[in-house]
Amino acid sequence: MNRMLKTVCAAALATVALGGLAAADYPERPVEFVVPWPPGDLEDVLTRMIAEDFQEAYGVPAAVVNRPGGGGGPFPGAISVATAPADGYTIGSFIIAIPTVGPNLGIPELSPDPFEPIGIFLTYPFVIAASADAPYSSMEELATYAQDNDVTLGHFGAPLVPTRVTMALAESQGFGFASDAAFDALDCNTLASGDADVINTTLQLILPCLDSVNVLASIGAERISLTPDAPTVAELDPSLNVALWNGLFVHRDTPQDVRDRIAEVAQATVMSERAQALAAETGALVYWQDADASTAQIQADIETLGTISGMLD
Repeated sequence: MNRMLKTVCAAALATVALGGLAAADYPERPVEFVVPWPPGDLEDVLTRMIAEDFQEAYGVPAAVVNRPGGGGGPFPGAISVATAPADGYTIGSFIIAIPTVGPNLGIPELSPDPFEPIGIFLTYPFVIAASADAPYSSMEELATYAQDNDVTLGHFGAPLVPTRVTMALAESQGFGFASDAAFDALDCNTLASGDADVINTTLQLILPCLDSVNVLASIGAERISLTPDAPTVAELDPSLNVALWNGLFVHRDTPQDVRDRIAEVAQATVMSERAQALAAETGALVYWQDADASTAQIQADIETLGTISGMLD
C-alpha cells in the first residue's frame, strides 16, 4: 500500500473517532452487523474487520452476528434486520439477492424493499465448480455429459442470483440439471462427499482443495486472478453478465447522520492494507461504492435479472 493511501485511511478513521466524541447520540450502545451466513466466507471476514474498526473508532462494542438461513438462504437473516428498530444499531451485511430478489418472494417483512444501501464493498470470486475427477472439465463438456447423465447442482438457495445465473447458463448451453439442493455451506466436503456433482460457491470456500477441483466458469464480467483459465459466464453468454456483490444495508428510515458514520468507518476499513491483502489472496474485488452508486447498481442488476427470469420462467 502506498503512503498516500495509508494517510487517507488513517485520516478517515481519525475523523470518525473525533466525530463520535462530538456526537454522543450515536452510537451509545452495542452495534450488531448481521451476516446471514455461517462464519468464514469473505463477507464475514470483511464485516468483522469493519466491526473491529467501528468499535475502535467509537468506543462501543460492535460484533458480527451470523444468522444462516438453514436452506432459506439469507432471507431469515434479512428479516431480523428489517424488523429491528431503524436506528443504526442493527446493520445488514447483504448479498445482491436481498434487494433484487427478496422483495419478490412474498415475504411480508421484505416487500416492499425495507432497506437502503450504505455502500457496496465486495465482489465475490464466485465460481461454478466440479471435482477434478468428474468426466467434464468445462461447461461445454458438462452440457454434453448432461444429455445422457443426471447431474446434481448444489447451491445456496434456488431464488438466489448465482443459482439463477447457473441455471440460465445451463439453459443457454442446452441442458438442465436433473436435481438441485440448497446448502448453508458449499465447500470441499460438498464435492468430496458426492452430495452434489456441481456447485456454485465462492472461491474462498474451496481454496483449500483448489488443486482437486475444476472451476468450470466464474460468475461476473472479469476472470478471477486465481483461476485465470476459467471463462466467465459473461464470456459464455453476455446476457448473463451480473456481478455478485456484498454491501452494508440499513432500514430505509435510518437517519442520514447515522448512515454517514457507518459509511466512514466501512470505507476506511475496506481500503485498508489488511483488507486489500485479503483481496489479493482470494481473488476478490474489495472497494467502496457509495450509497448513490450502489442504488444505481441495484437498479441495473434488477434489469439483468429480469432477462434471466425470462429465460427460466
